[in-house]
Amino acid sequence: MRFRVVLLSLYNGISLARLTNRASETATVTLPSVTILGTVKDNVESFNGIPYAEPPTGPRRLKPPQRLNRSLGVFDATGAAAACPQLIPSTDSKDFLQNILGTIANIPFVNNATGQSEDCLTITVTRPAGTATDAKLPVLFWIYGGGFELGWSSSYDGTSLVNYGVKINKPFIFVAVNYRVNGFGFLAGKEILKDGAANLGLLDQRMGLEWVADNVERFGGDPDKVTISGESAGSISVVDQMVLYGGDHTYKGKTLFRGGIMDSGSITPAESVDSERAQAVYDGVVEAGGCQGSSDTLECLRSLDYNTFLSAVTSRPGLFSWSGVALSYLPRPDGMVLPDSPDVLVHAKKYAPIPFIIGDQEDEGTLFSLFQSNVTNSEELVGYLKNVMFPQASEEELISLVNTYGSGTSAITKGSPFGTGLRNEIFPGFKQRSAVIGDILFTLSRRAFFGNDEQSSPRS
Repeated sequence: MRFRVVLLSLYNGISLARLTNRASETATVTLPSVTILGTVKDNVESFNGIPYAEPPTGPRRLKPPQRLNRSLGVFDATGAAAACPQLIPSTDSKDFLQNILGTIANIPFVNNATGQSEDCLTITVTRPAGTATDAKLPVLFWIYGGGFELGWSSSYDGTSLVNYGVKINKPFIFVAVNYRVNGFGFLAGKEILKDGAANLGLLDQRMGLEWVADNVERFGGDPDKVTISGESAGSISVVDQMVLYGGDHTYKGKTLFRGGIMDSGSITPAESVDSERAQAVYDGVVEAGGCQGSSDTLECLRSLDYNTFLSAVTSRPGLFSWSGVALSYLPRPDGMVLPDSPDVLVHAKKYAPIPFIIGDQEDEGTLFSLFQSNVTNSEELVGYLKNVMFPQASEEELISLVNTYGSGTSAITKGSPFGTGLRNEIFPGFKQRSAVIGDILFTLSRRAFFGNDEQSSPRS
């Protein structure tokens, strides 16, 4: 039953807006270059899929977002926003769980529901019905999760949150941003570094924030009261936006956000864009795309047709695979946008001095421990951590780490899901591995961020 719930939750964001009739009423907001038509339903007004940048297609693929400076005339924002290209799990894995995920993900209904398109840099705005232009409501800027491999803005309907805000007499505006994920948004390698094309997904998020600064007042929002929030990779993105450009979160002389809320994600250390492991991902995509013989492999990738490039990107190990916790695609230091690894920047106090809320779920490591059924004891777990997560750590250090989680029966009773005794040991070593991975990816990074913030006190 637990696994069925996990499977359903992975795809619970399928946009039901595509399956329901459009609302009969229409809301209108006029910006300098566009008149936007939205829907009125359930006491909220929604404006879906508003472009904030030029389509990152053709020669603009694998390049930083370009600001949209042309008129859109009258824009119909009543449908669901298209998702950016998703990294769908493969169905040719030897792991039966990954095959199940891949099978579900490749069902035509699922693919059609997300409406994937390379032309996807859009924003959705949801506000209380009847909001006046001069309302000056605070803004919640939502960044979706998905391991930097999948996720889309229309999977999060802000209706219930906005209505709850009205109910408790604290109305606000909900803004959800679409940003590029997987190899479309986080491809790395020395070629990417040289071209200035690293961390495109983070740059998409930042341009979305700039769009809010320029336009949210027309929706009745206050650009001086923006809180950024996210879950999983979206939560990690909140930290990344705090450390972007060494903590510079200003635009036109004003701050882009005044607070942050992080759910299930924090500091995520990363090797540089041109590191050995990052380069291996790039080289693998180049080979899968048939560009290995090109004199300019990056331009070759840009010239590939959409399906060929998507297939090349998907050829790398995904989040739900044996080595998925290492992440093929993620924000990496490039010396400019992300000047250093986030943990280094936080330790050096180079992050936006804003108040924040941060938290995790109790058993975060369980989902990411389903795909290593051949890692059955402490010795094999040490080898897994060495090969996949910490190649530079000594074996002695990793043995010491794993030993803190017990052995034999105690590793099960102390493992995750916590407080379940000998139950939920799906296969040998599962609960110990879940506890270790959950701590590494979530608990310890959160505590490190908290501890450093308390000691550094950047808000003096």
